[in-house]
Amino acid sequence: MRRVSFAVVAVVAAGAVSAAEAASNQPTTAVAPGGIVRWAGAGIESCGLAGQAWAPLGSECVFPIDLETPAGILWLSRHRAGRNERVAVRVGRYPYATQRLTIGDQSKVTLSAADLARAEREQAELTRLWVRDTPLRFSLPLYPPLGIVRQGGRFGARRVINGEPRSPHTGVDYAAPAGEPVYAAADGTVVLAADLFFSGNSVIIDHGGGLLTMYFHLSRTDVRVGERVRRGGVIGAVGATGRATGPHLHFGARWHGARIDPDLLLRNLADIPTIRE
Repeated sequence: MRRVSFAVVAVVAAGAVSAAEAASNQPTTAVAPGGIVRWAGAGIESCGLAGQAWAPLGSECVFPIDLETPAGILWLSRHRAGRNERVAVRVGRYPYATQRLTIGDQSKVTLSAADLARAEREQAELTRLWVRDTPLRFSLPLYPPLGIVRQGGRFGARRVINGEPRSPHTGVDYAAPAGEPVYAAADGTVVLAADLFFSGNSVIIDHGGGLLTMYFHLSRTDVRVGERVRRGGVIGAVGATGRATGPHLHFGARWHGARIDPDLLLRNLADIPTIRE
């Protein structure tokens, strides 16, 4: 799994970031888009980024950085001991490669009016899921969705399909034979179990604390919407449904709405790089 570096910077009171202070607190290293950074401290009451606020994970703020966050300075915040604090990290340039794919079924690339309408309806349904705010039900590391930690790939890849540019790949792909069991990464509630146009048989689980995990292209789904699942429970099997070139598992994660590399969540929290004051 890829490792990324994070800035070591000074802390300033929130609301008091002048141009001079910002210049004197420039980060010297970068976090990759789609990465995670943590910020520990005693007595943290809440964490914040981009107008959102959430509870700490244990005694730390953990900040997911969205895949398409622009390069530049990003200010993170937390509230503790009666005061607001900010810290800056530098988001690096988009580091992921371009992936060129050829799909034999051109109708999965150039959509008919009916298929386009279906895809747009499904996307609207997915978008409503990303803002769920339910009680925390997970801890890191997550359970590997294929039972053991495997080498994943293609997170963030800018995709060109049959010569046409498409959106970046927001999950990791694990090569696996059709029919291999797929497991829930943590306790949670199934919020989607359906056959979608692009991702085929799909399962999305809400683990609380703003975290949702995704399991796409399944040959079958073994759960239903509203069902409570346990960490390591079987939720389906590897397949090649939807827009896929062969059997594999697409595993994705949204955390507080941010699209992040899900491989990072398979690490111990202590292994995630931290901001040091």
